[in-house]
Amino acid sequence: MIRWRNDGMPMHEEYKEFLFSKHILVSESAGSRDQVPDILLSLANLLNIRITSGAELADPQVLKFASRMMGDNVPEAFYKGFPQSVRKLDFKTLYYDQVISYFVTYGMGDFSEPRHSVFENEEDIRRSAFREEGSIKDFAILTEREAEEKIDRYVEDMFVSTRPLNDVALKVATLNVTDHGCIPEKIVSKTNAVRLLIATGNRDFGKFLMMSDVLKIKDEMHFSLTREMTSNKVNLPNRYRKLITEVMDQMFLDGRVDLSDCYEKKKAWSGLLHHIHYQAKTPDAKVFLAAMRGKANGSAYSEFEAVLQNEGPISAEESLLKTKGPGAVLRHLQYLTSRCRTKEELETLIGKVFDTKQTNTIILMQLLLMYGNMSRAGGTHGRTFQFVKFNLLRKYSETEEDYKKRRTKLETWQNDMLREAVEQRLRKVLKGRLGKVYIDPRMKDYAVPIKESASSGGLGVLAGGTRIHIGEHRKIRAFTYWEKVDDIDLSVIGMDEEGHQTEFSWRTMAEEQSEAITYSGDETSGYNGGSEYFDIIVPKFIDQHPGIRYLVFCDNVFSYQTFNNCLCKAGYMVRDEEDSGEIFEPKTVESSFSVTCPARFCYLFGIDLKENDFIWLNCADAGNVAVAGTTSMAFLIDKFHVTETLNMKMLFEMMAEETVSDPETADLAVVPESEKIKAKELIREYDFEKILALIG
Repeated sequence: MIRWRNDGMPMHEEYKEFLFSKHILVSESAGSRDQVPDILLSLANLLNIRITSGAELADPQVLKFASRMMGDNVPEAFYKGFPQSVRKLDFKTLYYDQVISYFVTYGMGDFSEPRHSVFENEEDIRRSAFREEGSIKDFAILTEREAEEKIDRYVEDMFVSTRPLNDVALKVATLNVTDHGCIPEKIVSKTNAVRLLIATGNRDFGKFLMMSDVLKIKDEMHFSLTREMTSNKVNLPNRYRKLITEVMDQMFLDGRVDLSDCYEKKKAWSGLLHHIHYQAKTPDAKVFLAAMRGKANGSAYSEFEAVLQNEGPISAEESLLKTKGPGAVLRHLQYLTSRCRTKEELETLIGKVFDTKQTNTIILMQLLLMYGNMSRAGGTHGRTFQFVKFNLLRKYSETEEDYKKRRTKLETWQNDMLREAVEQRLRKVLKGRLGKVYIDPRMKDYAVPIKESASSGGLGVLAGGTRIHIGEHRKIRAFTYWEKVDDIDLSVIGMDEEGHQTEFSWRTMAEEQSEAITYSGDETSGYNGGSEYFDIIVPKFIDQHPGIRYLVFCDNVFSYQTFNNCLCKAGYMVRDEEDSGEIFEPKTVESSFSVTCPARFCYLFGIDLKENDFIWLNCADAGNVAVAGTTSMAFLIDKFHVTETLNMKMLFEMMAEETVSDPETADLAVVPESEKIKAKELIREYDFEKILALIG
């Protein structure tokens, strides 16, 4: 149901920024007819934005907002004549420039103004008329009321998805439910329900949770206060203790007590009950407290392990199916498979879990990606385990000793059987969800957005693993700029196909500056802002560094704070090899997004040098990393191959009742933004919410 917030309040900036990422601008008031042509011309000339609908709504605020989102008043780089002036300076001059800057800033503590080169020749700073190619970006302009209704629909799609929201989407969802003053009818993701409960303080969000989820509430509260990943020692304020108590009281009244699941974390429960001084108010609550404080353990996983040890994987699977359901079996599929000794035994195991009516589609997709990548780095030797907690990527790389002790090693035949079975099941589950579908062949290069909770949102942001061809005689100019923090570093890490690294950063670039890779200098700017850039020309880079296959661009906060406590923008431009001389040119910006994660390090994007492809990563790392290049990034190699196993074209082919060649005859057309067609309904590469709602 669409709800209009007619309270006379101006529209939230977060709504406008979110809609901008969907190629939508919001008009505060229709401009005069005399203004409209000039505003439309300015949008086109300055930003390469073409208005395809709502042009009559163009007003000065639309132009001002779009300019800010694309990059308005971006701070100057350390070298104002980047890249030409940088290439004319020798190693010693580049080195002394930075030493002087570090002495004034970190040595003398003077961050009062941005630092610039001492030795740069002002005559080398030349600008020419802009003649570069830039992609045209089609936008619609909506009234505030239309925009609010659009936000309502996006939020409804967010709530029917099983995927946790990233920080940007969660903020939009929180504002939306607060504006309307009511609880949604449905929130499928428990993580989203937990975070909304904490953000709003409304205990009614607890109706989407079970008793075992209360520990998730406690963990999220602890992280929001301390930014600590573990919560062994918790000291929650009274308002949080009261909220947990109220949620638990209601769960006992509603009968939402999954005692078996709670047994799995008895120690944590005992600590929480003591911390909040919980007093039982019902007979069920008294039974629960006695169970959590007693010695008995009715955990389903304890029974599962016992059956596995005594009776084997098939009986253990049956036990887990009975007590926890098919989702739990799928999550333990590799563990169970590693115990199967014959093809027949594995076929029986697979058949039992896939004979059930209930199947979590997202888990199937995650398994398909895992088994599809198992043969690459980490599959046959030391793996890097990855998971997202508190919207940050956490990882652990196996040591040689870990590998020797590993109990879940899969043989090649086991991996291949699992991959084939999972894909067949996924096709069966998805088949016929949609009617006639037209799918642009280029959608094979776009990843399915099922792992985006640790990502940042903004214009041009795509699902991790998505590939975009760079084009001939073009270069990638990566950028970052910031305010309210002393120093953020943009770095590039080169990797060969085995994951061995070569660092290109403020620590190494004085010796590496060239036509192939050029760095704008390490800006230590202070509160008022600074910026950094890298230029990469792929053919020239390959000539200079033939052993490097991939490049990974990273941002890290060198100063002692996290991205969410400062203003940081990142993105990339696609420029001509011979550009206009303007360092930041909004017309060539393909993506500009805010880095807002509670972390100091994030992976931005990469380049596959062999294929000349730009690849989206967009992932915040939980590690407290202040300098790039000090940790292994080999685990990212799998992310460069995501679309080989699962992509948007494959997904919608699975869901279609019929694929058609004419978009005008289709019920739904799945096409990239650059394709201008007419269809009953369109899905673009950035429509994450719609895609996930369809997957369900």
